Order: sequence, then structure tokens, then C-alpha cells
Amino acid sequence: MNQEEERLLIESCINQDRKAQEELYRAFANKMFSVCLYYSENRDEACDFLQEGFIQVFKSLEKFQFEGSLEGWVRKIVVRKALDQLRKKKRYFELVDQADELQSIPEEQEVESYQISSKDVIRMVNELPKKCALVLKLYAIEGYSHPEIAEIMEISEGTSKSQLSRARKLLRQSFAGAND
Repeated sequence: MNQEEERLLIESCINQDRKAQEELYRAFANKMFSVCLYYSENRDEACDFLQEGFIQVFKSLEKFQFEGSLEGWVRKIVVRKALDQLRKKKRYFELVDQADELQSIPEEQEVESYQISSKDVIRMVNELPKKCALVLKLYAIEGYSHPEIAEIMEISEGTSKSQLSRARKLLRQSFAGAND
């Protein structure tokens, strides 16, 4: 879809054209559902995240400035709505051992080469404690910076960094265990 087609589609959606809204939804729903699956525990919850995300997309379409891709803008809204839902449920607020202890974990000097399928990597990430898995996903998959993650999750930048470090350490341990 070129920029002019995108502009017309968005204008139609803003004017409550149901066919245009359905077209916009269908253009991004599958990709956004995959994104929602990263943050959910099951498909039903991912569907809820997707629905809430698209409700917000349609409410916010007037704010789209055509400065980046529409898909990226939609993705950002869907991710934020998923995180809002998680925050409401307070599922990702697990108790964390002292942040000072986590920040002092040394990074390993060498990174070993592992032969692990992508399905196993996804499983290992999903088995991480909720908070560090969420930070890892926001940082590595969504490309958020630590200040952005801190704002989104209502934590400090230091906690974001320590949770990422913890996630990396735990993944290294999982990878090592998978190759034994």
C-alpha cells in the first residue's frame, strides 16, 4: 500500500467507514497477533490484547503523522496496550532479589556457539521470570531503550538494565543446559 492509499484509508477510518476499518484491521491483524503472543500466556489472552490494541489504534488514528511506517505505529500501540493489560493484572510485578545483587552479575567474556532451534529459544524466553522476560522482549524484539522500558513498566532504568542482564544470564544457563 503506497502512502496515498494509506492516507485515504486512514481518512476513511477516521470518518467511521466500517469497510475501511476492516481493511486496516486485516492488513495488520496477523502480524500484530504474533506480537501479542509474545506478551501473553495463551491465545485467548493474545486475542484480548489484539482487540484492545486495535480499539486504541482506531481511537488514535487522527494522531498518526505519516512520519514513519503505519505498521510500526500500529505495533507500538498494540504493544503498549498489551503492557497496559499486563500492568492491570499485575502479573509481571514479581518480587525481584535486590537490584544491587543483579547489577553486580559479571558478563561472561566468551559467548559459546549453541545449536538450538528457534522454537526452543522462544520456549526458553517464555520460561524466564515474567519481569526479566518482558524487559528482554521490549529491548531485543521491540527495540525500546532502557529509559523507554523504565517509563512503560514504571521501573527505574537500573532495574531495566539489571532485568536484561538477569534474562541474558538465565538464557545462557538454559542454552548451556540444552546443549549438554
